Amino acid sequence: MLEPFRAIVDGDEPPPAGTRSPGEEDLTRALQALLKIQVIYAETPGIGRSYELARHYAPFFRDYFACLGYEFEVSHRDQMVFLRVPPEGARHDAPAERLRKDETLVLLALRLAYEEGLRDHRVTTDGVVECTTDDIAEAIRTAARSDPPEETRLTEILRLFARKGAVRLGERDRPERVTPLMVLPGIAILSPDAWMDQVQAWAASAGDADT
Repeated sequence: MLEPFRAIVDGDEPPPAGTRSPGEEDLTRALQALLKIQVIYAETPGIGRSYELARHYAPFFRDYFACLGYEFEVSHRDQMVFLRVPPEGARHDAPAERLRKDETLVLLALRLAYEEGLRDHRVTTDGVVECTTDDIAEAIRTAARSDPPEETRLTEILRLFARKGAVRLGERDRPERVTPLMVLPGIAILSPDAWMDQVQAWAASAGDADT
C-alpha cells in the first residue's frame, strides 16, 4: 500500500482537475477523517480536501480500507463518501464498541425519522429530512415503548451522531425547549437494514417484557 500512496503524493496519479497533487499530510488526513467520522460530505467542516481526495482517488481508498476490513464507497448523488462496516466477524476497532441502550434507541429513532421522511416525500434536494428533538423522543416512545433520554442527554447523543455524519443540529428554541434536526443520508450507513431489524426486534421484546 505504500507504493500507491507514494504514487499519489508524487503526482504519478493525476490530481483532481484544476488542483495540485495532495501532499502526504493531505492524504493522511483524508484517511484519518474517514476512520474517525465514517461518513463525510463535501461540506463537512474541518477536514480540508478529504472529501475531494477520497472521491477522486477512490480505487486507492477502496484498497486501503479493504485491508482493514471495511468497504469504502462513494455516493455522488449525496456528495458523500463513507465506510461500510462488515456486519459479522470478530472486530477489534473503535467503531466496534457497543452503543449504550439510550444511544441505540436514538440511532433507531433517527433512522425511523429518515425513513418516514422518504415515505412522505419530505426529503430535500440534498437528501436531508428535517425533524425535531420532540419527533425523536416520540419515536422512541412509540417504536421502542421506552422513555427517551432527558433533554441534555439526548442532545449529547445527537452530537455524538453528528460527529459521525448522521445528523446536524440547528439552533435550540429555548422557550419551546426543542431543537430542529437535519437527518442526513449517512444515517442509513450507521444503521443498516440488518441492524435495524435486530434493534426493532429487541425493542419489541423489551416492551413486551415491560408490559
